[in-house]
Amino acid sequence: MDWITVILLLIVGIALLVVEIIFIPGTTIIGIIGTSLMVFGVIIGYSKFGNQTGTILLVGAIVTGGVVTFLSFRSGVWKRFALKTTNTSKVNDDIKIEHLLGAEGVTLSALRPYGKAEIYALTYEVKTLGNYLTAGTKIKVTNIDKDHKIYVEQIKS
Repeated sequence: MDWITVILLLIVGIALLVVEIIFIPGTTIIGIIGTSLMVFGVIIGYSKFGNQTGTILLVGAIVTGGVVTFLSFRSGVWKRFALKTTNTSKVNDDIKIEHLLGAEGVTLSALRPYGKAEIYALTYEVKTLGNYLTAGTKIKVTNIDKDHKIYVEQIKS
């Protein structure tokens, strides 16, 4: 192994630590691999090039790792990766549903209290007023609020 291999191990190790900290925090596998590569690079440096060079590599890896980590956490560095938009849409928002008031249908899933129902051969997300209904229950639309929530109740046979 030569200098290029040792330096490459250290660079890849530091890069994996940054990936662990910034992009996929909590997985620890990438961080362990990065740390292992750095340790392996420093050990190779000590064994192949002597104590002085090994110590220089060790200090260099620690300082470089610290500086890169510090720069990664500075405000503004990762803004280009950050989500800048907010989802403000609501359920059934894009569908005109006022005509459904009083319509009858059948539940496609269990309503606990939310679920899916088929009304006029279309699927909607609906809500009961607290009652739990099983799939296949006949329902009637009783209310539609300003947030486009469709409230239903069971049709008593």
